Amino acid sequence: MPVHIRLDDVHVRFQVFGLHGRSLKKTALKLTTGGRIGTEPGGRVHIDALRGVTLDLGEGDRVGLIGHNGAGKSTLLRTMAGIYEPTSGRVQVQGRVSPMFDLMLGIDPDATGRENLRLRGLLLGLTPGEIEEYAAEIGDFSGLGEYLDLPVKAYSSGMLLRLMFAVATAISPEILLLDEWITAGDAAFMERAEKRVNALIDRASLMVIASHSRDLIERLCNKVAVLEHGRVVEFGPVTPALLDRALAA
Repeated sequence: MPVHIRLDDVHVRFQVFGLHGRSLKKTALKLTTGGRIGTEPGGRVHIDALRGVTLDLGEGDRVGLIGHNGAGKSTLLRTMAGIYEPTSGRVQVQGRVSPMFDLMLGIDPDATGRENLRLRGLLLGLTPGEIEEYAAEIGDFSGLGEYLDLPVKAYSSGMLLRLMFAVATAISPEILLLDEWITAGDAAFMERAEKRVNALIDRASLMVIASHSRDLIERLCNKVAVLEHGRVVEFGPVTPALLDRALAA
């Protein structure tokens, strides 16, 4: 079956516990999740992060998600990845998904780099055999050498990020999801990392990236979805006129 992502009238609502309508004005600006804020009987507060999103994406699509902070871009990516369950509506995903966000998910600080490599591979859906096939290449690209056999709590933040980046980019995904462009270490490593991500995008059958960068969208994408307050308000081919409207909002 061809690779695709289909969302049909998808809503995602988050309940905000410990917050009531009378204190909403004081705390709304501190909330990290965007979307429409509402109240329910009894004063309980919720956030409608996605509201009726319908999209049909297929092979060859390179889709850029554009919108203000809190528009729903990250929520939409995580719903596509299966991290968030829709409150209502339906999500259909056909193909192996590689989410290039939350790179530190599942890290065990007491385990070695090699053990964490295997754990992260399992979270990405690889079989133990596939993980072993990729292990040597991941170790070489990360440049960690003998550090792979030390607990990752002994790593600097840059070392750990390089390892997790190397794991996440080792496979050939059918569906690649990116939340902004990835940074991973010093300038020398970043140059290698950018080439690796570009190659990963080329190998993917379907790619979706959230970004505020016009240059990045124009370089990588052939379609754009514009989000405002949890809704897709425009979707179509990348054109200067569409980007002008989206980025001027």
